[in-house]
Amino acid sequence: MKKFMKEFKEFISRGNVMDMAVGIIIGGAFTGIVSSLVEDIINPILGLFGGMNFDQLHLNLLGEVTLNYGKFITAVMNFLIMAFVIFIIIKAMNRAAEKFSHKEEEEKPVTTKVCPFCKSEISVDAIRCPHCTSTLVQ
Repeated sequence: MKKFMKEFKEFISRGNVMDMAVGIIIGGAFTGIVSSLVEDIINPILGLFGGMNFDQLHLNLLGEVTLNYGKFITAVMNFLIMAFVIFIIIKAMNRAAEKFSHKEEEEKPVTTKVCPFCKSEISVDAIRCPHCTSTLVQ
C-alpha cells in the first residue's frame, strides 16, 4: 500500500497533472461560453432563415413522447465550434513552440566532427581518432 501511495504522490506532483487540471477547469468554463454562443446567437440567426430555433425542432412519436432532434443538432454545433477553437489554440501553441525550438537548436555549440578516414563521429578536440587511430589535422 505504501508503494501505491508513493507512486500516486509522484503522479500528482508532476507538472502535467496540474496543467491537465487547469485545462479541464478552463474547458468546463469555456463549454458554457460556447453553449451560450450557439444557443443564444447562432441558433436565432439560423432561425431567421429556417423560421424557428433548432432547439424547438422535435418529432412527436407517441402521445407526449417526442424525439428532440433539434437539441441534438445544437449539441453537434457546440462540439464542432469547441473542436474548431481547440484546433486553433493548439495550432497557435505548436507554431510558438516551433519558433522557440529553432532558436534553441541554433544556439547549440558543435561538439563532434566526423573522422575523414573512418567516418566515425568523434570529439571536436580530438587529435587522434579513437576508432582508427589516424592522426587528425587541426
